[in-house]
Amino acid sequence: MTEPPARLAGGVGDADVVVALDVGGTGMKCALVSPDGRTVHSERHPTDAARGPDAVVDTILAVAEGLAGKARADGRNPVALGVAVPGIVDEARGVAVWSANIGFRDVPLRDLAVARLGLPTTLGHDVRVGGVAEARLGAGRGAGHVLFVAIGTGIAAAHVVDGSADVGAHGAAGEFGHILVRPNGPRCGCGRPGCLEAVASAAAVGRRYAELAGAPATAAEVAERAAAGEPLAARVWQDTVDALADGLATAQALFDVATVVVGGGLAQAGAQLLDPLRAALRERMTFHREPALVPAALGDEAGCLGAALLALDAVGVPTTVEKR
Repeated sequence: MTEPPARLAGGVGDADVVVALDVGGTGMKCALVSPDGRTVHSERHPTDAARGPDAVVDTILAVAEGLAGKARADGRNPVALGVAVPGIVDEARGVAVWSANIGFRDVPLRDLAVARLGLPTTLGHDVRVGGVAEARLGAGRGAGHVLFVAIGTGIAAAHVVDGSADVGAHGAAGEFGHILVRPNGPRCGCGRPGCLEAVASAAAVGRRYAELAGAPATAAEVAERAAAGEPLAARVWQDTVDALADGLATAQALFDVATVVVGGGLAQAGAQLLDPLRAALRERMTFHREPALVPAALGDEAGCLGAALLALDAVGVPTTVEKR
């Protein structure tokens, strides 16, 4: 049973909430989050990215405005807005620099939100804010140095130290999926062959199996077939584990984290992924300390919770996790 999220120590009123949006290419997960880390109201809305970036911005602002109105109607006080988006994000300027999934190019989303809602607003990267939430409230709580790895259609990561994620010099830190693991491997969407994402993402697992079997399959189906003893599926699954272990060994050499939190769609395989991955990573350790390897605890709430944490930080609310 997953332990409930830790409560936060804060100096705001009981009725105060943060409006939080986690925007994806297909849908938006949206919530009102209290300063103690609880989701008091949640909604989901389609992104409809095919309508174009201007329409997506309008939807984001309309949904945020509606949530703020919902909070007030319920006797709550919205104190800030936190928005998470995929792609490259300039958090300091509040600009969505680039996002293939949504079509954003240099969108000043923070300023647009402030003008529309009149609330202090932060803009964060979806995986980085998810990592912050897992590090403060979820599976990495208390570890201090955490690497959050999201393995889904693509692969990305967040390096979180004492509750803050490194954004990098250009807002592009955490592109874990583009570590080179197989120099002669399949070509990645970025254009280079052999990236981890091209070998071990959920999309790559399904694609590789389909190429070998001559029939389509999802990563979940490959996992099921591997567990049932099908040799081809077991081979593809082991190749995936080995590539992930190579990537994590590189990450551990660079970051020396205490805990690696694994989330995303592929992580839903649970022990079938984590047990062999843990063993493979251990084999690759020499003088490096082996990190704890654990499943993410917050599920698809992590993005909203992380966006809320960034917003609380911006308005000066302490977000130190209380000791239990």
